[in-house]
Amino acid sequence: MTTRVAVAAPNVASAEAATTVAALGGGAVDAAIAALLVAMVNEPGVVSIDAGAFATVWPSGGAGAVTIDGCVAMPGLGRARDAGPPDVREVETTYGGGVTMTVGLGSVATPGALAALGLAHARFGQVPWAEVVAPAEAVARAGFTLGVASGYYLPHVRDNVFAWDAETSATLRDGDGQWLETGAHMRSADLGDTLALVAAEGAKTLYDGALADVVTADMSARGGLVTREDLATYRALERPALAVRCGAWELRTNPPPAIGGPVLAALLTLLGDRPFGAWTREDVALLVDVQRLVLGYRRDHLDVAVDREAAGLSLLEHVAGDGGRSPSTVHVSVVDSAGSACAITASSGYGSGATVPGTGIWLNNCLGEHELNRGEPPQPGERLASNMAPTVGRSADGGVLAIGSPGADRITTALAQVLAAFANGGATLHEAISRPRLHVNHLDAHQDGDVPVRVEAEEDMPLPDVGMPVRRHHRHSMFFGGVSATHLDPTGQLAAAGDPRRSGATAVSG
Repeated sequence: MTTRVAVAAPNVASAEAATTVAALGGGAVDAAIAALLVAMVNEPGVVSIDAGAFATVWPSGGAGAVTIDGCVAMPGLGRARDAGPPDVREVETTYGGGVTMTVGLGSVATPGALAALGLAHARFGQVPWAEVVAPAEAVARAGFTLGVASGYYLPHVRDNVFAWDAETSATLRDGDGQWLETGAHMRSADLGDTLALVAAEGAKTLYDGALADVVTADMSARGGLVTREDLATYRALERPALAVRCGAWELRTNPPPAIGGPVLAALLTLLGDRPFGAWTREDVALLVDVQRLVLGYRRDHLDVAVDREAAGLSLLEHVAGDGGRSPSTVHVSVVDSAGSACAITASSGYGSGATVPGTGIWLNNCLGEHELNRGEPPQPGERLASNMAPTVGRSADGGVLAIGSPGADRITTALAQVLAAFANGGATLHEAISRPRLHVNHLDAHQDGDVPVRVEAEEDMPLPDVGMPVRRHHRHSMFFGGVSATHLDPTGQLAAAGDPRRSGATAVSG
């Protein structure tokens, strides 16, 4: 029996993969995995199969919501003492107004996305794994058009992040050796072969199979930290999703030790029932105060905590007691006509610049994201910090929601503003996503003089005097994330909404 789905995805091919798998009998989880795998192919520089990911699933039938944790981990288990120094290089880029990052093989963390997708499919999938992977393999072999997100990001970083590795550099150049621009055709037969292996052997091939051998041999040869033991011992983890209420909606999001879910829950709790309609100046003043409080706590405590799970729970207890920049992330939201919801967010960092020879796999640089790695370095095998907050929800009248966003530390503030406008303010998903946004930016003093906090706001956000510096952005700036959401209403109607800030795509099947 064909399942109808609503999907919001990074691009048209990604959305089409979801509806194709649904037509074969797949549900929300199958469709979301298929869409994400395609994005891992046709969003080069933005995300790859060497990513970390979180999937939040609320199945129909009364079962509770869970989050499957496929976050990247600190590598180095069993690494030989005489292995030599890691291959790392510090680069400064013009992206996002100026970002410093670490790239090279030594910046690569142990990936978890494929393990998470494999576990999500094993728990909730309704069609064979090979059918879920097939659209991504087809896109890799046939080729794709370099999209807006990649086309925007790559010019900022291709010379200093992606040019040093011969294989990566060649992929991004045309026959005359010129850099490819937005709209150019790309393909990767090697990645097609890799995905065929993933389809045949399952996700385990990257962790305890043929693909693991290839990846770790390259790591050993070129100064990487990821070992065979890192991959063999990695496990995706299933956790009960974190509960928070917003208006008439019961929401479930990414729990501790991830950072994103607790921060989102705290923001929504402190916003209470605001806004009552469109954002007023009074609502915006409250929004600024709430963001400053929660994001300040995050910076001072969560980001540097040794025990992020305890710190996240402490934030939520504190809020309850009171009563009150990266392109390197993609998100897929899917709900199906049976009432299941799946939200998956994945990140490869800014990209290490390296491709594993013969595989088409672009490697992450999640150890090199300075803004996420501010505390003491974790021990090998431990998860790194994450902003990702894929979220699902149910309303008392039978509504079902899946929502999420890319956008580094703007993920949680973007989601909080959209969810508050949708659940409290009576806006449709399209209206809530299109409304202006702001973000309270806790700056590093060495980057911006003596200014510790600044409000970033789109030009059409009604902003009162907030007692701190303000930087205005153009309307629908990519800086403020790219929320995508899908909805099943109580009458059985499916809908999907994408963000004008990103070049995403939506589709409703059936």
